[in-house]
Amino acid sequence: MNKPFLAGCGTDELTFWCEKNKFPKFRSKQLLNWLYTQNEFSPDAMLNLPANMREALKNDFHAPGSEISDIASTSDGVEKLLIKLHDGETIEMVVIPADDRLTFCLSTQVGCPVGCYFCASGKNGFTRNLSAGEIIEEFMLGVKRAGFPDNIVFMGIGEGLLNFEELAKALNILTHPEFFNMSPRRITVSTSGFVPGMQKFAQLKREYNLAVSLHAVTDEIRAKLIPAKVRYSIAEILKAADLCRDANNRQYTIEYTMIAGINDGVDSARKLADIAINHHAKINLIPYNSTDGMFRRPERSVIEAFENEIKAAGARVTRRVERGTKESAACGQLRISRMKKS
Repeated sequence: MNKPFLAGCGTDELTFWCEKNKFPKFRSKQLLNWLYTQNEFSPDAMLNLPANMREALKNDFHAPGSEISDIASTSDGVEKLLIKLHDGETIEMVVIPADDRLTFCLSTQVGCPVGCYFCASGKNGFTRNLSAGEIIEEFMLGVKRAGFPDNIVFMGIGEGLLNFEELAKALNILTHPEFFNMSPRRITVSTSGFVPGMQKFAQLKREYNLAVSLHAVTDEIRAKLIPAKVRYSIAEILKAADLCRDANNRQYTIEYTMIAGINDGVDSARKLADIAINHHAKINLIPYNSTDGMFRRPERSVIEAFENEIKAAGARVTRRVERGTKESAACGQLRISRMKKS
């Protein structure tokens, strides 16, 4: 049986473990304090615990199970952390500072099963899901590196809603008032349009934000970008997104990566605006960040014309502020570059 992760354990689990190992009940409260107040998941640092208890924790749990193995930084302060997991696999998270906030971009899987044709995350295929404990360790490593974030976006490697059960556990730990106590409104979950996962996400009925990576206004165009194995029709995706909006009372975001000659025409802009208006959604335009020669970024004038057309139609639109546009930019690129070197 695989060992659980100490990070992410709750009150009942730690109390049971202490009782089972004949440690006083108050030790579980000390453990909770180390994990969720002091952001520490290595027993070696828990010096107010007896040595035999620290050893028992290391024997019974992954504690720690992961570590930062590489960092790629850019001149504007963005850091991409390559995190080595307990089995030697790697994931990425991104630390994005701004004048008034700090954002973490977290991964939910090792590799990505969706394999969008333009995305680096799925280039080497899918390996496995992250457990809730691994997701929490990822978060805690970010806190150790940069401090507690104002916002979390699950937009890193993987399709989080294809790992729904573990993601939901991690979300509960992040927002639980006795643990990290983050507001659900400060957390965004991104999906490539996985309809069954969106339906489950709605059932949480929490005020999490949803970002839907649509990238096209017709199913024909979307088929050029998203493989068939996890591709749903735009109508199905919007219906599920509306379900989430009604359940959590939060306007969702339509993510739209602009790719030259594929989805950057004025007609697409008008249709995208109509979709946003009709579904009470907002639009986030993302100029494509090239990962190979197959797809190209639109010219600046094309991007501006597209955005202006949406504004003229009366839809709410923003253009993603591009941070860290070198090696550490596109999700999955750091991991791929290190895999090639190893």
